[in-house]
This record gives sequence, C-alpha cells and structure tokens, in this order.
Amino acid sequence: MDIKFYNTLTKQKEVFVPISDNTARIYSCGPTVYKNATIGNMRTNIFQDVLKRVIKYNGYKIKHVMNITDVGHLVSDADEGEDKMLKSAREEHKSPLEIAEYYTKLFFNDLERLNIEMPDVVCKATDHIKEMIEFVKELLDNGYAYETSTAIYFDVSKLDDYGILSGINLRDQKAGARVEVDKEKKNPYDFALWIKAPENHLMKWDSPWGPSYPGWHIECSAMGRKYLGEQFDIHTGGIDLIPTHHENEIAQSKGACGKIPARFWMHGEYLLINGGKMSKSLGNVYLLDDIINRGYEPLTYRLFSYSSHYRNKLNFTWEGIESAAKSLERLRDGYRKHLSGNDDVDDDIVNNFEEKFHEAINDDLNMPLAMGIVWEVVRYDKKSIKLAELLKKFDIVLALEVDKEKEEENLPKEILELIEARKKAREEKNWAESDRLRDELQEKGYNVKDTKDGMNVEKIR
Repeated sequence: MDIKFYNTLTKQKEVFVPISDNTARIYSCGPTVYKNATIGNMRTNIFQDVLKRVIKYNGYKIKHVMNITDVGHLVSDADEGEDKMLKSAREEHKSPLEIAEYYTKLFFNDLERLNIEMPDVVCKATDHIKEMIEFVKELLDNGYAYETSTAIYFDVSKLDDYGILSGINLRDQKAGARVEVDKEKKNPYDFALWIKAPENHLMKWDSPWGPSYPGWHIECSAMGRKYLGEQFDIHTGGIDLIPTHHENEIAQSKGACGKIPARFWMHGEYLLINGGKMSKSLGNVYLLDDIINRGYEPLTYRLFSYSSHYRNKLNFTWEGIESAAKSLERLRDGYRKHLSGNDDVDDDIVNNFEEKFHEAINDDLNMPLAMGIVWEVVRYDKKSIKLAELLKKFDIVLALEVDKEKEEENLPKEILELIEARKKAREEKNWAESDRLRDELQEKGYNVKDTKDGMNVEKIR
C-alpha cells in the first residue's frame, strides 16, 4: 500500500519511498534549550513521532536525527538580538551549560511521558563546531558567502531560486525591506553563517575568522549532512521554521553541494489556545506539566492532538482535554471488553477494519480519520479477542497504551473499600446507603457515575 505525504517543497502529496536501503532517514529540528517546551512544541513532536511510527508500520526502518540547539539561536529568529541561551542564563543566574543541561533533560522527560520515541541520534550544536566551520569554509570557497567586520554572511543573490520552500520572491520584497542592523550586508535577506563574538561574549570558539560562534541555520545543515549525508528522505519541523530556518538550510546546502538536503519537507501547524495565539503576555503558555497538574495523564494530550490533522491548526481548550480524557478511558474500556469477549468475528471484518485504518494513516497521517476507524472497532457489537488484538496493533501507531490497567485498580485502599461497599449496597437495592457512599466518595475527591456498563469512579480534577 502506497504511503503519501504532503511535501511543503512541492506543495502536493507525493508517494513516499526511501531513497535507499529500505531505511527512511529523517532529520528533525529539535528544541532551543533555553526554556521549557510548551504543549505547542509537543504537538510538533507528536506529529513527528506518528510519522516515524507510520513509516515503521509499513515495514521500513528509520534513522532519525534530532539536534539540540544550545548556541546561536538569536531572539529574533534571524540575525538580530541576543543569543537565547545567553539571555536565559543571565535571567536565571546560571551558566549557558547549566541552562542547556536543565532544559534538555526536561524536554526528553516530556517526550517519554507522551510515548514519543527517542531519536537514534541526538546531536548538540556545541559538539559540532568543527563541522560547522568546515561548512562555512566551503560556502566561502564556492562563492556563496562573504565576510564583513561582524560576521560571515550567505549571499542569497547567488541562488536563482532562494525562496523555493516558502515562496518568498526577493524582487518583490526588496522595495519594502526592513533596515538591517549590519550595514555591510550586500542584500537585506543575506543571513549570518558565523558571527564574530564581542570580547565578553560567553559562548565563542576559535575559528579562521577569530573568536566567534555559529549562526542558527548552519548548525542543522552541518549536523544533517554529517549523520544523514548530502541528501536524505524527510526533514520535519514546525510551520514557523519554513520562511527562515528551513529556507536558509536549503540555501546553504545548495551552496555547498548543489543539492536540496531533503526530498520531503513536512511541517506541523500551530496550536491555538482558546482560538488565539499562545503568548506569555496573555498568560496562556501551557506546559505538559500544567495538564498533568490538573489530574490528566499525559497521553490525554496525545489523544487530543489526533482530533485535528497535523497540517491544520488545533485549538486547545480545557473542555477539549476533559473530553479527550473520557475518550481515552472509553478506548481502554473498549479494548478490555473485546479482550474478554467470546464472540467470533469473521476475519474479513477484521481485515476490513485494518485496511481502512492503514489507508487513513498512509494518507498523509490522517489521524482524525484513523481514529474514526478505531472507534468503529471499539463500538462493534460483537466482542472478540480478535478485535482487541487489532486495537493493540493500531496502538503501534497510536501509542496510547490501550491495554493499560483501569485507573480504579490503582486507587487508594480506602477508596476501593468504599467502592466495593457501594456496589454491595446497589446490589441489595439499598439506595439510601448507595447515595451516602457516593457523597462520601465525593467528599474524598472522587466522582461516581453510574452507567449501563457499571460504576465509573474518577478523581475530581
């Protein structure tokens, strides 16, 4: 069955087949580790994880490389302002190394809690200064870069198709171009490959151009080439990276070897908060910890992210998270019912469900459609272990732990005893005692809901 992904480079869906060796080679732009990763950042990482899982579901191997940016990412995302690492170090009264180690650890802890698989290679920018210097030398030797008193710049005028990814047209942009900080730049859109450091700069390395540090964009070009070669299969990231970072990566690689580094470029859309932008000034910058602190398990957010296609904006609300939490429990309940079911289901029915799920995930990771198939399986009237096994197979992609034990099995002993007492009261039709025990459970922080399938007990959030 063909896999089709939307390619930002060509603006269309294309059939995906690895370039060589039955192995999909993927480069993902990782975090700049100067602060906590938000749930918006985590949405991108969930999309990237689903991508890997779908490719493996189709029988291919993966080599996944992710960078850690711990130097060179300026506040403006272009060539202006202070290095984000230095700014955070100053504000938190720590060294840049301490900042990087602290936030890197938190980032990977969040990945683990969301069942996001670790990359095969994690590469820190500061460990690859040599490779970056060599890359800059090549661009200078090939005539694509020039030196000023402050930096080494890439000359975008040397490329006929700068803007191939984002669609920006330099001729149309020049008339309204903003005033640049560096007056020595030949063109407004020339970007820094290597930046000469002031004497008191905390992060700098010896180079042919004096004490200096890398520009943000050269880092990914150098590390991607080192671990995946001049051309690889897929480059991923958030949609915000298209017009600057990824456009400049393509420019650098074309200047060095004449090739666009990745065949497919795939980007995750923004996460909205209550219909608007996530912003510190609005007080709506949420972390995974904020979801957990409200009593929801991390995988609730993973399921929530499946409610919208990765190329569409997703609107985060707490009502949406509550709905996802209930859906996650219904999914696991459905798995358990099928697991204990005695009905026989025709193999044709099972195969039809599987084929529809496979078609959905292979159609550019259409997780909303795939989840529709999942719910068809959950609600199927005949309860069969075959369907439980199918849901477990789907979980290779979903990573929602459909076979996780029911929450009430992990409740405190005191609460479990009250639940059992209430069950007995209801069996004896002692409704007054049943109501009293329900109120006592609520006083202790647990809601009780009586359904046709029995009693559900949930911790009050």
